[in-house]
Amino acid sequence: MSTQLCSCTQEKLREILAPFPAGRREMLIPVLQAVQETFGYLPEVTLDTIGAHIGVSPAKVYGVATFYNQFRLQPVGKHIVRVCRGTACHVRGSKLLLDAVGDALGVKPGETTPDGAFTLETVACLGACSIAPVVTVDGNFHGAVQTRGVGKMLDTYREKE
Repeated sequence: MSTQLCSCTQEKLREILAPFPAGRREMLIPVLQAVQETFGYLPEVTLDTIGAHIGVSPAKVYGVATFYNQFRLQPVGKHIVRVCRGTACHVRGSKLLLDAVGDALGVKPGETTPDGAFTLETVACLGACSIAPVVTVDGNFHGAVQTRGVGKMLDTYREKE
C-alpha cells in the first residue's frame, strides 16, 4: 500500500478521522464507512493512515475492507447495476441476463464503464423472488427483466446523465 497522500486527501482524511478517538480498534468499520462516504470508495493510500489512527496494522484495515462487500477499493460508476443471481433468478435466466447487461455496458461484473457511468455487480439475492429475474439500478427494482429489454432499461439511466 502506498504511503503517499496528496495534501488535499491528507486534509480531508484528517477531517474525517477527527471525531474518532485515536487508538480505538472498535472504530475500524465506522471509520471505513466515513471515509468511503466521503470519497465514494476507500482509496488504498488512506488505509495506512486509518490503521495508524485507530491502532491496527494496514494489513488488518485491508483485510476488513476486502472482507465486507459494503466497502470498495476502486471508484464506482454513477449508476450501480446489480443483477440478482439467487436461485429464483437463476432458474429464470439471470445468467443470460447478466451476460446481456455486461454486453450492453461493455464490462464484466465488478467493473466500471470507461466513462464512469455504470458499475456492474452481481448479488446473491435481492429478496424479490416473485418478480425474478431482477436487476436493480441505483436501488430501483426492475422485475421480470428479459434480455431484449436490457438496452431500453439502461437507456433510461443514460438519459439522466
